Amino acid sequence: MKTSLLEEVTVNLIRTAVTTLPEDVLEALRRAEKEETSGIAKQQLKNILANVAAAERRSLPMCQDTGIPIFFVKGRCIPHLEEGIRQGVARATAEIPLRPNVVHPLTRHNPGNNLGQGMPYLHFEPADLDHTEITVMTKGAGSENMTMLAMLTPSQGLRGIKSFVLETVLRAGGNPCPPTIVGLGIGGSADEALFLSKKALLGRLDRRNKDQELAELEDELKEALNQTGIGPMGLGGRTTVLGVRVEAAYCHTASLPAAITLQCWAARRASARIMKDGSVLYSREGFE
Repeated sequence: MKTSLLEEVTVNLIRTAVTTLPEDVLEALRRAEKEETSGIAKQQLKNILANVAAAERRSLPMCQDTGIPIFFVKGRCIPHLEEGIRQGVARATAEIPLRPNVVHPLTRHNPGNNLGQGMPYLHFEPADLDHTEITVMTKGAGSENMTMLAMLTPSQGLRGIKSFVLETVLRAGGNPCPPTIVGLGIGGSADEALFLSKKALLGRLDRRNKDQELAELEDELKEALNQTGIGPMGLGGRTTVLGVRVEAAYCHTASLPAAITLQCWAARRASARIMKDGSVLYSREGFE
């Protein structure tokens, strides 16, 4: 596989992600605007939708914070995968353009191309597929800074998880630019719970969780969070979250890790499948 193909795919994915929204997120925003009863909240949602439309029409980023590049890769291991993605991130930063957000954690040195040690973040999941699927999520700091991990005890159970979610969203208030999407990771180890919470944000809002118990939890949490009154941009209203998505894993008998990653209304993601013959399929909604 040529590095140039991986670079091109990466640039196309990032451009799609930062300039357009997946249809499921757009539909959730449109529905929220219709159902809002607060005049301020309705106007905020109108402004968001107008901003999204202008960004797509002009092929420009919908938010000045174009986030950090996070990649989820599944399938066959492609030669030069990381090299191609890194080249694509640097090129996308210059061409689209993207704000150079990536800095050294201590010196705050900014290389100007969104590259550095451990960045872009790349998670690879091997799978017996006839293609390689690459999904990019561009994650802004306002929502990322609201990430929380709780090492609950098994006795706290589901009640403890619900309280943790509610407290986290209330504490976040308007900081993550609501309406948000809540990614909840339950189980595994501490680091796995955090990963699951971010992976959950890739789930479509118009698809019900295949696990019935998790689906019911998602519905219950969404209803409860939208009764907090935080509303769009934290200015009040009935739309604090567009949805809740949950991923779970088995964990140690003596622990109950739970993690939350919030995604702002600019839930930017895009996916591509690179086939064995080098052909590429793109989707901003993700593949089933």
